[in-house]
Amino acid sequence: MVILGLTGSIGMGKSTAAGMFRYLGVPVHDADASVHHLMAPDGAAFEPIISAFPDVLQDGRIDRQILGPIVFADSDALKCLEAILHQLVRGEENRFLKQNRLAQRPLVVLDIPLLFETAGEKRCDQVAVVSAPEFIQRQRVMARSGMTEAKFSAILAKQMPDREKRRKADFIIPTGLGRAGTFAKIRTIVDQLENRTRHA
Repeated sequence: MVILGLTGSIGMGKSTAAGMFRYLGVPVHDADASVHHLMAPDGAAFEPIISAFPDVLQDGRIDRQILGPIVFADSDALKCLEAILHQLVRGEENRFLKQNRLAQRPLVVLDIPLLFETAGEKRCDQVAVVSAPEFIQRQRVMARSGMTEAKFSAILAKQMPDREKRRKADFIIPTGLGRAGTFAKIRTIVDQLENRTRHA
């Protein structure tokens, strides 16, 4: 089974690309979706986060709009949150990989936003980076609700530059030239990696 890491900076179209892999029948593990699930009231991270950050509990739920500014303004708070979530997300990822190995899947995708920043490429056989021109990235991000220039700059500061990610990638998936081109590239990647597994 080939493990393909999928990553890309904010606004590059990674979620769209992940959806295309799913459409082609490739199982995708979404690290962000795992975090949302773990932070839900019935999630394994809910109680530890409430214990560490009691102010974020609003109407029986974790309010991410309150949690975000707390952890982004304080590196110790961010480390505390990451310590709570890291092992839990990794556990879900390991269950996903085990399940798909048992099902003898030729290819799976690990969708990890900060893949290179957290040395996640070491857990992957190949890495695909989703990339678009900078002006398209900015348009997409600034159109998001509640986004500001300051917030966008702070997010970019925590992410490896796009050019560096592209340099490290085995595959580059372009998302600035229309969906047809993106889908064609992803189909080529899937065919190549699934054939490699079948002929191994």
